[in-house]
Amino acid sequence: MQEGAVLEMRGICKYFPGVRALQNVDFTLREGEIHALMGENGAGKSTLIKVLTGVYAKDSGEIFLKGREGAVSIKSPQDAQNVGISTVYQEITLCPNLTVAENMFIARTKGAGVNWGAINRRAGEILRSLDIPVSPTQQLGSCSIAVQQMVAIARAVDMECKVLILDEPTSSLDDQEVQKLFKLMLDLKKKGVGIIFVTHFLEQVYEVCDRITVLRDGQLVGEYIIEDLPRVQLVSKMLGKDLDEMADIKKDHTGAVDMSDSGIVLEAKQLASVEGIKPFDFHIRKGEVNGFTGLLGSGRSECVRALFGADRTTGGTIRIGGKEVKIHKPRDAMKHGVGYLPEDRKRDGIVGDLSVRDNIILALQVMKGFFHPISRAKAEEFADKYIKLLEIKTASSDTPIKSLSGGNQQKCILARWLLTNPSYLILDEPTRGIDIGTKIEIQKLVLQLADEGKSVTFISSEIDEMLRTCSRLVVMRDRKIVGELTGADLTQTKIMATIAGGESAS
Repeated sequence: MQEGAVLEMRGICKYFPGVRALQNVDFTLREGEIHALMGENGAGKSTLIKVLTGVYAKDSGEIFLKGREGAVSIKSPQDAQNVGISTVYQEITLCPNLTVAENMFIARTKGAGVNWGAINRRAGEILRSLDIPVSPTQQLGSCSIAVQQMVAIARAVDMECKVLILDEPTSSLDDQEVQKLFKLMLDLKKKGVGIIFVTHFLEQVYEVCDRITVLRDGQLVGEYIIEDLPRVQLVSKMLGKDLDEMADIKKDHTGAVDMSDSGIVLEAKQLASVEGIKPFDFHIRKGEVNGFTGLLGSGRSECVRALFGADRTTGGTIRIGGKEVKIHKPRDAMKHGVGYLPEDRKRDGIVGDLSVRDNIILALQVMKGFFHPISRAKAEEFADKYIKLLEIKTASSDTPIKSLSGGNQQKCILARWLLTNPSYLILDEPTRGIDIGTKIEIQKLVLQLADEGKSVTFISSEIDEMLRTCSRLVVMRDRKIVGELTGADLTQTKIMATIAGGESAS
């Protein structure tokens, strides 16, 4: 093992049917170090953590721990715990109906004669040593989420963990709670604990971490000392775009956007939501294609979900056609001419057991109300029209949608919203997981819709795609809008610099 290392993972491979989740990945954690594990969705972060904690069995590779002879065998979470590896997940896994002390010592007491006085005293000592502001006898469910996170960490520390894994621990915390958690992390760092910090928040990484390991597509991109990796370079490594490759990409299309006062189709002022989105302003004009960009977790989807009423708003106003409207639920938005193709088509989009036809007419039927059913003849007419228009490959409109390819399922959901004739259409990752040919078809359709005077918000993890379709990009970081780019600023370099924090790309 390297000098000072508490953990070494060497040549880790993990395969699932048809997928190389991890390919020859190395990872080193040192004593008294906070080490960020970074990468976009599907990069392999979660898989690597699950291999380390025994949730998944690795297919090849070795794991070494300080104080252990040779490679260690970790076949279960209990094995991981036994060798000093503890994990605190985003979702609290403790028992809210028990006290703080009971949670700290749960499954660690044997027999009926438990000395709760001694346990409470021991819990109190640990909590004080870590400066956690809670009584050992307080019910855990009455504590804030931040304190519950800290109690989970205290439990791990008392079990003499050498490696502490924090998996998205700050996603549900406010700024003050984040600072309390960071203080605890820094205290543990001083005590020699090695911390793996999994997060999507760039600001937090640069505030508290010593090193960064970046994964992409199941492979190791590299390990970097924090001072040697400017944020803009981190973003480029996560997205797989080298700075010297970032030539400007000209859009295939420039539409005629209505720039008059009456051209604003929808406008939001100081809109915020229960999903932690900071108050934001937004507008879109007739015939415009704009987009939200940013890393995973930046709040792209949450912004449009707030606009559509899919997430409850906590403040702000929305005006459509110049008039203030109340959008409490998706049906309200639909009645005002707003359509939304969700990011997760499996969960929020298709109804797998229904036919292609029934999936296509679903939104229109909701708008009409189920007491006014669309006739079978009319439904078939609508379905056949869009099957032909979008070239949906299906045996018939009666075919269950779950039997179609991902690309054709996506076309069906597009057809669903086009059938409602929306004035404003939100497309969240409409081309994810589909073939390149269908991607281009959907991009062309978006530009065609703009030509017809519709307004479209287009969200994609692929920056090239955003540049080809959008004339204006709203840039997000850490659930707030940090910039807006148009014209000559619509380049890969400028986007990534804005995501990273406005640094120069030079």
